[in-house]
Amino acid sequence: MIEKVILLEQADPVIFYGVNNSNILLLKTLYPKLRFAARGRAIKVYGDEADIDMFEAFVNKLLTYCNEYNKLNEEVILDFWNGEGPVVKKQDSLIIYGVNGKPITARTENQRKLVDAFHQNDLVFALGPAGSGKTYVAIALAVRALKNKEIRKIILSRPAVEAGEKLGFLPGEMKDKLDPYLQPLYDALEDMIPSAKLKELMETNVIQIAPLAYMRGRTLSDAIIILDEAQNTTAPQIKMFLTRLGLGARMIVTGDMSQIDLPRNVTSGLVQAQRILRNIPGIATIEFDKHDIVRHRLVQKIVDAYDRFEEQRRKMEEEKKKMHIINYNDSEE
Repeated sequence: MIEKVILLEQADPVIFYGVNNSNILLLKTLYPKLRFAARGRAIKVYGDEADIDMFEAFVNKLLTYCNEYNKLNEEVILDFWNGEGPVVKKQDSLIIYGVNGKPITARTENQRKLVDAFHQNDLVFALGPAGSGKTYVAIALAVRALKNKEIRKIILSRPAVEAGEKLGFLPGEMKDKLDPYLQPLYDALEDMIPSAKLKELMETNVIQIAPLAYMRGRTLSDAIIILDEAQNTTAPQIKMFLTRLGLGARMIVTGDMSQIDLPRNVTSGLVQAQRILRNIPGIATIEFDKHDIVRHRLVQKIVDAYDRFEEQRRKMEEEKKKMHIINYNDSEE
């Protein structure tokens, strides 16, 4: 009799063990000659060496499946026991499998362009309206790179633009004040990484979510760095952020030029960066439009309505300028 410890390095123990340890109970039925106990990320196995080796090989198959698809149940275990495992239909434009095995894919042409640009460039700008999936796809690409061990960490950031309120008047400590600005990033991560695993990754700083001001002075290497809502950066802020890029790192910058919340007399850093960095090798820009919107069907209609309103307002302002010029000329005569 020997003892061996099998570690669950990548797979989430909650998923691997199953509801009420149902998966472990099934494994005990399949391997009656072995005794084992699962706790945390370790499975301790007792028995003959040959039986343990067979058990470990089988568990490794299950771990590989669990890590890739973020799910494991008794049906899947029995499929592996009786053959080569379940047949999984390959999804078109798949990025990763999210929580409960939900396939996360590039759903539109421009989302697919973002995926391609990410593989070919170290800095990608993804620009377009709300709901077009810019940030969601960017985070999915970062999570996939982390799972594949292409990088060591993910860093997500947003400018904390004050929407008519001062941060100092919001309740709680600094984290409590800033979390509402960063919540959309948490929401995307919770779709892709099981909660226990996500908590662990954030506690160990493998995944970091921080406001833009916290990026100053850092050199970010071996990481995917995503700046969301970049239209609300000032010129010095976005320059500071872009120059954090270190060795083995890649950046995705997302923004919506139609939703700039900066004061009228402040130039958006994203607008300026687009002019300055145009045509530099290694930098790509993907422009999303209303056809990429994948939220509720009304969102696209809302965007259309606002576009028409802005176009009418622009025409009215041009007409006013023309009338002003005509009136000025008449008064001169």
